[in-house]
Amino acid sequence: MPEPSIRTARPEDEEQLRRLDHAIWSYVHAVTGPPAPDEPFFRDTAGPDDHLVAELDGRVVGYIRLGFPTLVPSNSHVRHVRGLGVAEEARGRGVGRALVRAAVEEARAGGFRRITLRVLGHNTRARALYESEGFVVEGVQPEEFFLDGTYVDDVMMGQKLV
Repeated sequence: MPEPSIRTARPEDEEQLRRLDHAIWSYVHAVTGPPAPDEPFFRDTAGPDDHLVAELDGRVVGYIRLGFPTLVPSNSHVRHVRGLGVAEEARGRGVGRALVRAAVEEARAGGFRRITLRVLGHNTRARALYESEGFVVEGVQPEEFFLDGTYVDDVMMGQKLV
């Protein structure tokens, strides 16, 4: 089975990423409703340079969106995972793991001291992936979100890079 290749997103990935994001949307990982049909993937606050994409057989099958936990300069030493998505047909093929590893390595190479993320408590697959890649639970906000008729915990996870 071929390994996914990871690269920085390019503007021309917009349509593939938009379709992927629409196809995988679920309250298992999203705290907002489904994206509008014409909603762009790239935004002013998250352009191509803020994303790593995974390709299998020359096709984009996943992404990880990176940013910062806040806009406060005193917090600029922390990289933050703002989203991770993998096409249904590519799950179980190491795509998510490769994206997480690439994000951690990119953050480390960029001189960041920590990398953090938030994950919904009921997203056990994602939590297990993050834990297996060295992230630890740093806090839980119980019943922080009401999604699809259920109260869901918000779990903060992080990893020290230096």
